[in-house]
Amino acid sequence: MSTSPRVPSEPHGIDSDAMDWLVRRHGGGFDARDEAALQAWLAADAEHPRAYARQQAEWTALERLPADGIALLRANLRSDLAAEAKAASRSRAARPEQPARRRFWVPAFSAAAVAVVAGAGGLMAWQQWQAQPVFAQSFGTPRGQQLDVRLPDDSQMRLDTATRVAVTYYRQRREVRLSEGQVVFHVHGDSARPFDVLAGPLRITVVGTRFSVRHTPGLPGDEGVRVAMEEGRVRVQRVDAATPDGGAFYLGAGQQSGSDAAGVPVPVAPVSTAGIAPWRDNRVSFDNTRLDQVLAELARYGDTGLVVRDPAVAALRVTGTFNPIRPDSFATVLPQAAPVRLRAIGGGREIVPAK
Repeated sequence: MSTSPRVPSEPHGIDSDAMDWLVRRHGGGFDARDEAALQAWLAADAEHPRAYARQQAEWTALERLPADGIALLRANLRSDLAAEAKAASRSRAARPEQPARRRFWVPAFSAAAVAVVAGAGGLMAWQQWQAQPVFAQSFGTPRGQQLDVRLPDDSQMRLDTATRVAVTYYRQRREVRLSEGQVVFHVHGDSARPFDVLAGPLRITVVGTRFSVRHTPGLPGDEGVRVAMEEGRVRVQRVDAATPDGGAFYLGAGQQSGSDAAGVPVPVAPVSTAGIAPWRDNRVSFDNTRLDQVLAELARYGDTGLVVRDPAVAALRVTGTFNPIRPDSFATVLPQAAPVRLRAIGGGREIVPAK
């Protein structure tokens, strides 16, 4: 029997408080003094009864779950608590220079979580619980910098310059949204939780592999998505596919593909290991690429000090490998390899015809 009325500890908002009260009321030992405290809480704010009614409705729906669903809920809650402790430990040990916008999911209905694990009979709303992320964080790099990231499941990412990603882990899937830039992924295998990379119009799904994804929507002539495989196998499909398998295709080790900005697939082609994300070694390679596109790519890493205005010069083709953080080396080689010269202007140099 309860010895004194208690209010829910460590409140996480009105809905959380309502669920805490609901768990206590259904957990046994809830006496008249507890009931009086609950009624006082309900009367304290007009929103409290509405929140309590919402949680009661979800509780009732959960009671209709099959036994195997409840067993899965309990098992996954145990896993959540262990993963949360591991992620929090890693957060404390993280390097100070890593981006700091991190959100580790703490169960909104902590009392309900404990009750379910302990078998006391408390249950959270099943669908709401499934939809809650267990980890969420955004990462980004400025021009000229790269970043290595180890995720809570030991998957790894290397972000190239001017890259932005948002990572969200759920109980049954893992998701990375690449807004801009390029990333190499080394995914820790977990058949129960597929790993999705969303880049522009494409979704790349893996279980465990190493691959790179490039998405540069702001780069003229290279607005699409590129996927290159080092090892393993991935499934590539439009994000808005009408059916689960609609338009899907697969890439294996040593293959590359992707789509244009509209999501139209490009042909699958072979790629050497050395040709996959050479930017990891401060190299960018071009093969018969327009000069203006070369300059745009180099500008992703820093200010080149080079401009081109002549359409004929901009259309010249470039083949070669360069250090993107040493644009001066490109400026030195260019007049030797193409019929151009550099002319000093205001704050930089213009590439003009040699004659």
